[in-house]
Amino acid sequence: MVERIEFESSNPFEIHHILKHLHKTPKQTVFADLHLPEGDGPFGCVVSSHGSRGWSDHHAIHVANWLDAGFAVCQIHSFASREVDSVVDNQMFVTHAMMLADAFAAQSMLANDPRIAKIGVTGWSLGGTVALYAAWKPIIKAFGAEPFAAHLPFYPAAHMRPVVQDWSTAPMLILHGDADDWTPLHFVQGLHPQIPHMELKVYEGCMHSFDSLEEKKWLDDAICIKTRTVKISAKGHMSGIWKFGIRFPLNEPRHRAFAFKILKNVGAHICGDAEARADAMERATAFWVSHLA
Repeated sequence: MVERIEFESSNPFEIHHILKHLHKTPKQTVFADLHLPEGDGPFGCVVSSHGSRGWSDHHAIHVANWLDAGFAVCQIHSFASREVDSVVDNQMFVTHAMMLADAFAAQSMLANDPRIAKIGVTGWSLGGTVALYAAWKPIIKAFGAEPFAAHLPFYPAAHMRPVVQDWSTAPMLILHGDADDWTPLHFVQGLHPQIPHMELKVYEGCMHSFDSLEEKKWLDDAICIKTRTVKISAKGHMSGIWKFGIRFPLNEPRHRAFAFKILKNVGAHICGDAEARADAMERATAFWVSHLA
């Protein structure tokens, strides 16, 4: 059974705005599809966020697997709610901060549904970034939320480095390919020491969207990340380093637009892998059984 639900979210452009100006950010009505398994519940529930290309066929397979295992799935439509189709070539229309707001708003609504028990969070690529940084306690506190019970990011962009290393102790499993040139694995590996309870499963030779059914494809307009990280200070200010150790701000839309212009990090591969896909499907379902059942 599928129910269309609506809830009030907001449009913070960056994590900086979540931490410092959330009360000033414009409100946003967001809708989602709540998939419910057979039975009376209460059910463990997976709040799910899509990637830069929106919802795809392989996401539907994951959802079906989790329903079969007895879990509810809340499939958030962050793009469609804002009348956006894709942000592959423009990461300004809908940001990970906006999608974080959506995920916590969905959690707040579901927590009051008697059919729903423990709530976990997952996402792919851009949505994986949401599922990852939703475990950072300053963000949880800013939203006045409870921690998610478990986190399952698929190949997230993990390039942000908080100075305040305070993370939820909820279990986290990240699934990532070591040949990913869109959201490279080294960012996750660099963040790993901050999150000691994180488990990382690496698929050798696998690219971005390894759990998809797609053949190898080059996306020449995909905005990607390469080597530079983004620092989040103790006061919530975001910045990056350019040449000669010069640090520039990354709080506002104009800052991000400038960074895209000077860095020109464009172009990435996607490619499904049958063996990795099968393992990821099984591993993801087992993760929810262990932590949301």
